[in-house]
Amino acid sequence: MRAALERAGLRYTAQRATTFECLDRLDCHPTAEEVYRAVRRRLPRISLATVYKSLDALVEAGLIAKLAGEDGRGRYDCRGIDHYHLRDTRTGEVSDLATPFDRDLLAKLDPHLIEELSRAGFQVSGYRLEVLGTFGERAAE
Repeated sequence: MRAALERAGLRYTAQRATTFECLDRLDCHPTAEEVYRAVRRRLPRISLATVYKSLDALVEAGLIAKLAGEDGRGRYDCRGIDHYHLRDTRTGEVSDLATPFDRDLLAKLDPHLIEELSRAGFQVSGYRLEVLGTFGERAAE
């Protein structure tokens, strides 16, 4: 973590380390407020603003990903491998989709897409896929 932060021109701090450790232990894709509650158990005097700044630094360093929500609230993911997500459009909750990640999916969708993007000067570095829907009443019980 220290090396990734330094490569991004950012300092390693105890607040950033604790924020990452707490996020890593959560078995979900929490909002900043949920991360804040977890971090406060270890650093009771930390502010919400510091947690937001720590999350931003961790995103900038490539250690975590921020998943934008339709409600404007971001959710955070520190699972380092490429994967897909399920997003409940009613609650905003995000979970991992348990299916293998396909690095060739874009080419399978459109065999010429990568070539066309390259000609336009756009270099694809990756992609994200969310499956949208609701879990229904069964999950709410």
